[in-house]
Amino acid sequence: MTSRQLSKFAARAGFWLLVALIVVIAVFPFYYAIKTSFTPSSDLFRVELWPTRATLANYVQIFSQRSFLQAIFNSVLVATSVVFIALLLGITASYALGRVRFRGRTSVLLIILGVSMFPQVAVLSGLFEVIRALNLYNNPGGLILSYTIFTLPFTVWVLTTFMRQLPLELEEAAIMDGATPWVTITKVFLPLMWPAMATTGLLAFIAAWNEFLFALTFTLTDSQRTVPVAIALLSGGSAYELPWAPIMAASVVVTVPLVVLVIIFQRRIVSGLTAGAVKG
Repeated sequence: MTSRQLSKFAARAGFWLLVALIVVIAVFPFYYAIKTSFTPSSDLFRVELWPTRATLANYVQIFSQRSFLQAIFNSVLVATSVVFIALLLGITASYALGRVRFRGRTSVLLIILGVSMFPQVAVLSGLFEVIRALNLYNNPGGLILSYTIFTLPFTVWVLTTFMRQLPLELEEAAIMDGATPWVTITKVFLPLMWPAMATTGLLAFIAAWNEFLFALTFTLTDSQRTVPVAIALLSGGSAYELPWAPIMAASVVVTVPLVVLVIIFQRRIVSGLTAGAVKG
């Protein structure tokens, strides 16, 4: 082999070694969580690639707790409600910001983008007072309100970018046929916006499903808590025991649906995020 071929081989080998290292770093936490979820508590600190005595006892334990099942239901309710409200408001707002010309439109978009940059901790105390004043404390409505506030800016921004790329002739033809703005949105634009809607809807669902700080602050009882808080509050047989295996089993249970959704909609996610990036 010539020196040029050797350098190409070394570069290619180095590239694939780097890829393998990144994959291992990214996948290992999931592998460890799955392995631990099937490991008996007495064998947790043994160093082995797979438990020699695999068991489903950890899954049986978490599903036998009514509070965990209630937390899953609460998470599904809150996340789906947030997605529905965010998409409904986002589509209408994106039509106004993307198709209607008015003074200050760019400023409104910049304000929307700026709102999404605020960290949760910065608004936690003020939002808590708002939720308490609205009598939504320890209520799914409080979580839906707070999650919508943080997911709506991103939803509006992505949908507005996508809306601007739709042909103007479609809207003009709908107006000539006597269509109202609502009919134009629902009958003309909506069927074309599925990639962007799938992207924003899935990302909003994931954000609401995984959110912890607001769920911990705005709920008090087990009947109103969501999955992340329920997992964090899992207790062992005594005050000094941390039930790692049941925690990992619960984490696997609530992570698998998200992974499946991402795999199913990955193409739409990419096309939705890149919508409007290139004009043509």
